[in-house]
Amino acid sequence: MAPRSQPTARQVRLGTELRKLRVTAGLSAREVVRLLSSTSAQMSQVEAGLSGVSEERLRKLAALYGCGDEALIDALAAMAVDRTRGWWEEYRGVLRPEFLDLAELEHHARFLQVIGTAHVPGLLQTEDYARAVFAYWVPHLPDSELEAQIEHRMRRRNVLTGDRAVEYEAVVHESVLRTRVADRRAALAQLDEVLRQSERPNVTVRVIPFDTDGFAGASAALLYAGGEVSALDTVQRDTPYGSAFLDDADQLLAMRTLFRKVESVSLDPVKSRDFIHRLAKEL
Repeated sequence: MAPRSQPTARQVRLGTELRKLRVTAGLSAREVVRLLSSTSAQMSQVEAGLSGVSEERLRKLAALYGCGDEALIDALAAMAVDRTRGWWEEYRGVLRPEFLDLAELEHHARFLQVIGTAHVPGLLQTEDYARAVFAYWVPHLPDSELEAQIEHRMRRRNVLTGDRAVEYEAVVHESVLRTRVADRRAALAQLDEVLRQSERPNVTVRVIPFDTDGFAGASAALLYAGGEVSALDTVQRDTPYGSAFLDDADQLLAMRTLFRKVESVSLDPVKSRDFIHRLAKEL
């Protein structure tokens, strides 16, 4: 089978986790290749996400590495055999891969925790709000690509509904809710949408007012996606150069701590709804 030319972030993550297990076991790739009668090229491609791995081979590797975490092994095996071609695949070749990777990440997440300090979190945005944000950052974006980005963002919101609705918690700063990325009408509609989404049993929205003491997290924007097991959690952060996915254990711990710290100074869900209602009345 020819190597993948553009592995998804999920495929790369599977290879990364297999490499972590090998390194933890103190084995070199060359030693593993010799023990399994494989080739260095095959090993390298699997760990880079450029080639798939069968469940049988994955479990052999886990046994060789002395991994006794059955839950982790089962989760990795599920990733290895997953052949899901979600709705986001319709945008392959139309949008940048990071758009597709984010949708796939949200689709498989057990829970989503978001800090919004720059914009309203994507899953809570209205179409007009999303259009204003995308058009602002790339003023000369072709209409076809702009509309594809907006449509993609609106379809991502499906993870909040249905039988497999994900648990979603968003903490947003007052500055985000007050900033008019478009006009007054769009701003009011956006506040109404945040309130509407917060009524879902699986959605929690918390607000950090301007007059809150002890908040120094203006640059804390992130998306924390819970994996099938905690070792497979992922953090997504926007950077000036695109979207970054973090999965190092120390990074994940730091981001969990950051979320709890930001959450601790936010209003509770009821007071947050009242706060947003007051902002809407001011418009």
